[in-house]
Amino acid sequence: MEWGIDMKKRSKKKIYVFIGVLFSILGFVTVFFNVPYSKVKAEFTGITGGLLTKTAGESGEFSEEDIADLPLPVQKYFRYCGYIGSSKMSSIKVEYRDVDFLFGKDKSTMKIDYTQYNYVEKPIRIAYIDSSMYGIPFEGLDTYIEGNASMKGVIAKLFTLFNQSGEVMDKASLVTCLSECLLIPNVALQDYVIWQEIDNVHAKATISYYDISASGIFTFNEQGEMLSFTTYDRAAVSADGRSENVKWSAVFGEYEETDSIKKPTAFQAIWHYDDGDLVYFDGKGTIND
Repeated sequence: MEWGIDMKKRSKKKIYVFIGVLFSILGFVTVFFNVPYSKVKAEFTGITGGLLTKTAGESGEFSEEDIADLPLPVQKYFRYCGYIGSSKMSSIKVEYRDVDFLFGKDKSTMKIDYTQYNYVEKPIRIAYIDSSMYGIPFEGLDTYIEGNASMKGVIAKLFTLFNQSGEVMDKASLVTCLSECLLIPNVALQDYVIWQEIDNVHAKATISYYDISASGIFTFNEQGEMLSFTTYDRAAVSADGRSENVKWSAVFGEYEETDSIKKPTAFQAIWHYDDGDLVYFDGKGTIND
């Protein structure tokens, strides 16, 4: 009888110990997840800060002479947005909040915050994703530097889910820089971007750098707003490294004026699959020089 009572006490004690350990682990994990420090974000900050230090600052203002050889709809964009007479930029920072994001077909939509830097002197683009999966922090880091692209995803601040790179991604990142060249319009004037007029509302652009070339079509409205960029030169690369050649578009809208410059605030990225369009990035952002 006493032996049975003793066994029950030991069993209860083990349960209490187990519960105590479990709560300790949960407490540690909760505290760890909420600590502001992030290795991925620190890497992003270090890269962008270093590039901003090394990048030569631009001088001068956009002029009519600068845009004289551009296709007419691109010229109209410069004038409509108010860039003529404004200072040229060497980089921009774009911040998106609460973006609806999909990693691919048949994936659930997740909310992300997305911060990116684009540079003028060379086609360079760095982006940081901040989100969570089932309450666990998820971070992403996209880099395109000196012609080398990589896409990394990290969960729980420690565990790398994927880390992709390669020639297909190099070209995809270069054409992404091209799609955003009118968000940082000094890029549109660089020698590595060549323009070709199509008609009053369309213009073709080709970017060539790091022994890679990519092209796409910009569409504008009669007013001068850039509406979209479409290309067949950006392959869809999944988290497991598989790639597929698919028509891709970046869509811009909801122009707002700040400091006399009109800029789009609504952005979408779309894969045009044969069985239907996939809008995998849908959000609003602010562009800062």
